[in-house]
Amino acid sequence: MRYKKGLFYIENVSAKILAKKFGTPSYVYSYDKIKNNINNFKKNFKTINPLICFSVKSNSNLKILNLINKFGLGADVVSKGELIRALKAKIKPEKIVFSGVGKTIDEIKFAVSKKILLINTESENEIIEIEKIAKKNKKKINIGIRLNPDIDAKTLKKISTGKKEDKFGLTEKKFLELLKKYKSSKFINIICLSVHIGSQITSHIPYKNMLNVVKKIIQQSKYNFKYIDLGGGMGIQYGNSLNNLNYSKYNKLIKSFLKKNKSKIIFEPGRSIVGNAGYLISKITYIKQTSSKNFVILDSAMNDLLRPALYGAMHRIIPSKLSRTRVLKKHEFVGPICETTDKFLTVSDYQKLNQGDIIIICDVGAYGMVLSSNYNLRPKPVEILINKTSTKIITKRQKLNNII
Repeated sequence: MRYKKGLFYIENVSAKILAKKFGTPSYVYSYDKIKNNINNFKKNFKTINPLICFSVKSNSNLKILNLINKFGLGADVVSKGELIRALKAKIKPEKIVFSGVGKTIDEIKFAVSKKILLINTESENEIIEIEKIAKKNKKKINIGIRLNPDIDAKTLKKISTGKKEDKFGLTEKKFLELLKKYKSSKFINIICLSVHIGSQITSHIPYKNMLNVVKKIIQQSKYNFKYIDLGGGMGIQYGNSLNNLNYSKYNKLIKSFLKKNKSKIIFEPGRSIVGNAGYLISKITYIKQTSSKNFVILDSAMNDLLRPALYGAMHRIIPSKLSRTRVLKKHEFVGPICETTDKFLTVSDYQKLNQGDIIIICDVGAYGMVLSSNYNLRPKPVEILINKTSTKIITKRQKLNNII
């Protein structure tokens, strides 16, 4: 992804050509970037040989999941729909982990019928329901129990999952209590300790603190877990942030942890696999000038990319064609939806823009299209996968007639 003769290219296709061929707004993914991200992840954690279960909630496109399977990854799912999609993508059941705080009886039964690796439980009530289903089917079901380590990942409050006030997992006391109560069950096989402290983490320190809590729990329980599921949450560079999680430091922490705890590690990365592989190509509909700023009104909106409105997330916005002329005035990139929060980014100055110009919102491969909606009765965008010069539609643009 680079500029060539002033034009922005995704692999070997210019954003301008993509906009002309497929229209806007359009989600575009780079095959090469996804492949490189997966290979880089594997390389950095090679010495601990983890089971890598891609977080389907980050991007559930079937063709993307086909790639995930092609490169040997499993899946972390949080609903029956995601499990069905993962299986349809040919991901092996023995590489699938089912997470989430509110699995329904129907979802649990379906997961059991598909013989997935394990179900990560988050409450005693859930364990009771699983035990009932196992007893009725005369099966012993593999489960994990999720620990809430009360660790602040120092990330956005709205994507924190590991503090005591969050809805996820169990306190140390309750975890040990349930482990003792169900470890001898005839129908429940507790094979995993699961933990996940949040998302978009760019420092190894929260993971270090998390591992210390996990280590203490294992020592107190004196229980041999076959798997330790460390979740995901590895961050990427957004906006002007240059912070990236140091995989090498995290790997060393885990290697040290495994010297005394002989378990297999499970990871659930999503954003770190697909986040920076996705782009949202948009067109400038109007530029509205005021005394204090220029409103750059795009044909993309919060229904296409919700993260800025939902989390206050910042995504880089770059022009499809470079210009040496700059306008020293605040620019606010906004969408057409009737909400004040329908805005993407505000910058102090920008190159000269014109109505009809093509711009690119970066790093939208994770939690982009999956969070899209038909708010304001707007059709969802097309999704395109690029491999070198090859372009392939992997989800058709919705037609207005179909949603009306």
